[in-house]
Order: sequence, then C-alpha cells, then structure tokens
Amino acid sequence: MFVRAHQRAGNEVEVATLDDPADAASTDAYQKLVGCPVHPNGPGKSNYGYSPRLEPWLKANLDRFDGLIVNGVWQYHGVAVRKAVAGRKPYVVFAHGMLDPYFKDRYPLKHLKKLIYWILQEHRTLNRAQAVCFTSEEEKRIAAVGFPFARFRRVVVPYGSMGPTGKPDDLKAAFYSAWPQLRGKPCLLFLGRIHPKKGCDLLLEAFASAAQPGVQLVMAGPDETGWGEELKALARRLGIEDRVCWTGMLRGDAKWGAFYGAEAFILPSHQENFGIAVADALACGTIPLISDKVNIAPAVAGDGAGLMETDTLDGTVRLLQRFHEMTGEERASMQRSALECYHRRYALGSAAVEVYKALGIG
Repeated sequence: MFVRAHQRAGNEVEVATLDDPADAASTDAYQKLVGCPVHPNGPGKSNYGYSPRLEPWLKANLDRFDGLIVNGVWQYHGVAVRKAVAGRKPYVVFAHGMLDPYFKDRYPLKHLKKLIYWILQEHRTLNRAQAVCFTSEEEKRIAAVGFPFARFRRVVVPYGSMGPTGKPDDLKAAFYSAWPQLRGKPCLLFLGRIHPKKGCDLLLEAFASAAQPGVQLVMAGPDETGWGEELKALARRLGIEDRVCWTGMLRGDAKWGAFYGAEAFILPSHQENFGIAVADALACGTIPLISDKVNIAPAVAGDGAGLMETDTLDGTVRLLQRFHEMTGEERASMQRSALECYHRRYALGSAAVEVYKALGIG
C-alpha cells in the first residue's frame, strides 16, 4: 500500500526483502502485488532475520537510490542499512508501533532482552537515521519510553488507506456472495488479527451485554495465535454463538464490502500505533467505535467522525450503547464526518511527500 502511494507521487520504488531467492514463485507473487522490482536477499535466520546477503546488496546498489526506508525495528535489516549507508545516503525508520511502552508492560522479560539489543545496536540505527517516522502524534509522544540513549529526530508521517475502488453496492455484493446469511441484517464489523491485543474478548462480552437484538457481529481476520477456538467457546457461553460470524481474513472487494455493509466498525484494542482498519472504515464512511488506546482515536473523535471510550469492558459497552442511542440523523452526520476525516487526514496521497521531507530530499 505504501509502495503504491510513492508510485502515485511519481517516485520509483524498489523493495529489498529477506525472502529466499530460491522461492521464485513467492517473489513473483509479491512483485505483482506491489508493482515494483523486488530483491530477495534472504533467507533471514530466526525472528531476527540475519542474512549475509543483505548488506553487500545494499552497498552494491546504494548509488541508484536517493534514500532508503527501513520498515520496523528490532531486526537485522535496520543494522544492515545503517552499516551499508555509512553516511552516504539518508535513511528513515518506520517504528510501526514497536517502541510503544505497552510491550514493555505486557512482556517485561522480552523487554529486558530488547533493552540489551537496544544498547548494543538499535539505538545507533535510530539515532543515525535522518528521522524516525511515527504515524500519529500519540505514537511519537510515547515512543521509546524505557530505552536509554534515544536521541533520534521524530517526525509524524500521515499514514492511512488507499481507500476502496468500485461502487459500494458492487463491493457489498462481493461480500454477501461469500456470506449470504448476513444479507439484509444489521452488522457490526471487527476487522483485524484475532489477537489478545485487539480486545476481542472484551468485544464479545460487551456485544452479549449491550448489542441490540437482531444485530450480528462479524469477526473478520486471521487467527495467528490459535485464540479463535477459545473465543468461539466464549461466544457459546455468552449465548451469542448464532449472532457471531467468523469470516477469517477478508481481502479485496469482499473486505471493502464488509465495511460498506456494516453499521459500524468496532476496535476495542489495547494498543494500536495507528490502526489502518480505522482509516479503511473512515474511507467507506463507516462509523468507527474505537478505544482510547488506538493512537488516532483522539483525532477521529475530535473530528466527530467516530466514538472513543476506554479499552475496558465498561468502555466497550459504552461504545455500543452510545452508538445504539444515536438517531438516524446523527449517524448520517457522523458518516459524513468520517469521510471528511479520511480525506483530510488519512488518505495516503500526501504520505510519500512527507517521507521525502523526512529524508531531507523533498
């Protein structure tokens, strides 16, 4: 998605990955997806992703680029860029929420491991970058709490969504063709990973307590941790099993159709450095009901484009109660504000320009 934004801005983009060059089918598929040259320099070993191929490739090709973008921290690719660049070219690092203090509090033992790596390597990678990019003012504010030597330049780059293409009715038809049992029924949509961080358990409990009769809950997203069966058992105990539809991951027209078919999008997350699905909802004029731990929530709520409450069971119940109490006129007004918020803040068109400014070459 971000590659597309740069291409629309007239920039040429190439992607270096830690995939295995021998896996030509995966590389070809990814290249078609992003629409630019893809250079596999892996395979990366372990979660750290070390590969002896990456740094030499970067050094050999560095002169072809104006600047480099490092996506993510805590892995080898950032170190490889820092060493290959050695002051010759500017680079920026997108933290993607990985410096949020949530992880320090939630996983204290992992934080100690990260702290050692930070002292040995990571603070150098970030401090020598032209900038470290955050996708919201809140993410920028709280980044690197608990890590010493954090002297890097911090900038906010407006992230967001490319938005849907196609007519809303056609997109809804694509969704209902896959899930015909939902046609004509009022739905609330959760779209994201089925993960404890996302507050899925809170959502099921709040839905059982406060959702209006007849409303369906669509739980759309991949079950990466195997939590899904436990959540389905919770739905059975709560007596809402027949009101919850588990779709798995939705892509393309079906994904956009789910947004257009929903009365509201709900995300009671405990940590969200940005929340691309929130921007997707706004792009469809779908009202987002979100927790205050989604870092763009204050801006969305401040624009009158959605509702915000705490990331607790009581807060999630209040989200549903407030939404159900809204009149049709109030909902229509908030839907218009949602679209306006998207176009003003979270359409990806200006993101590439801001990245070039952060690199000092725009």
